[in-house]
Amino acid sequence: MGTAVRIADASGFEGWAERIVVPETEEQVREILAEAARTETPVTILGSRTGLTGSCVPQGGWAVSLERFRKLEIEDGFARVGPAVTLLELRDAAAKTRQFYAPDPTEISASIGGSIATNASGSRSFRFGSTRRHLRALRVALLDGTVRWFRRGETIDFDVPVLPNPQTTKNTAGYRLAPGMDWVDLFCGSEGTLGVTLEAEVALLPIPKHLLSGVVFFGSDDDALDAVARWRTIPELRMLEYADRPSLDLIRSRYPEIPRAAQAVLLIEAEGDDLDAWEQRLEESHALIEASWFGLEAKDRERFRAFRHAFPEAVVETNRKRGFMNMGTDYAVPLDKDREMLRYYRERLEAELPGRYVIYGHLGDAHLHLNILPTTAEEAEKARHMLREFAEQAVKLGGTVSAEHGLGKRKAGLLTLQYTPEQIEAMRAVKRRFDPHELLGRGTLFGSGFTGAL
Repeated sequence: MGTAVRIADASGFEGWAERIVVPETEEQVREILAEAARTETPVTILGSRTGLTGSCVPQGGWAVSLERFRKLEIEDGFARVGPAVTLLELRDAAAKTRQFYAPDPTEISASIGGSIATNASGSRSFRFGSTRRHLRALRVALLDGTVRWFRRGETIDFDVPVLPNPQTTKNTAGYRLAPGMDWVDLFCGSEGTLGVTLEAEVALLPIPKHLLSGVVFFGSDDDALDAVARWRTIPELRMLEYADRPSLDLIRSRYPEIPRAAQAVLLIEAEGDDLDAWEQRLEESHALIEASWFGLEAKDRERFRAFRHAFPEAVVETNRKRGFMNMGTDYAVPLDKDREMLRYYRERLEAELPGRYVIYGHLGDAHLHLNILPTTAEEAEKARHMLREFAEQAVKLGGTVSAEHGLGKRKAGLLTLQYTPEQIEAMRAVKRRFDPHELLGRGTLFGSGFTGAL
């Protein structure tokens, strides 16, 4: 137990808890939840606090850290993991058996529990989809004192309506509801508002014999965008990431070898070793082949992963030094609307905040992270209004206000842009079934906040 303490996530969003509790056993978690229910005390699960939406940041009540739940057992085709295990730890343990966990959130220090809570995804989700697709079972503690396994294929025992899905490959805005859905899909992506995950079984895949990875630079942004359109249908492609010229400039001090002529970059990863086919694709797409970086070894993939992760690291660092929280998008649109959304971003920002933004992310999924880098309070306020405008535009194009990070507390106010009041009430009815007094993750998903989070 501890005293009242300030708590923040990676975005700089701050809150506080009356006390922090660190249970060691499942029974202790049950006791904590039972006492919270009896006293109607809000409870927030801390996670590793690498998130950017404030879902793990309490606004009073108790904070529960599951840092001691660290089971990690690798089997043939799956792993049993505790919520505190990091993606890096799972990756390294699975690699010893020539297996890998397919969801690839760029932040490998994130915890398994947090990635399940947000249905996280990342660069390899272009091929493998989000966390939900790779869950076999969840062991969940509920506020009524129940602790049980929920296995893939076990359907929920109550009625829910069908909620519309955006026309995107990724979506983490609110609860996923459909009649006959299974329990695993309900808890995954619920952001700690329905129950507490104590253990999970996650699917593992065999590591391919041959993998080509590359950081491909282009002399024009249009060439890079054309390449994305051509390469999306390549069956062996696992990753298709993008960053613009301002993003490259932001990390140039860390990577001075970035070619000066580069106006954009695509990061790729593909199974197989057909180098001739890729050489032809690169030539046809007018890539800066001699200046680009390629590799076939695990050390190359790790070097390129660090390069990709340098973009969000630099954004967080820049905003923190300037005294601002992160201000960016997690919106996605249908694949055929990717250029329209990108053009809208640039036209509006060049008119209102020129030189104050970078754009990078999962363009293969039409899911880009636009990040605004204000220098004054006035620019930050303008940025906040523009980010809401961009959310409205994404929905207008058939997209989602949250593709992979969830809504948390910072973006909860965007839920009303994507769903009707009746649809949100259907979600809240599910919440009340498990949590009548809205104690778990209070303020997450169903709050009114919007502070421009990623």
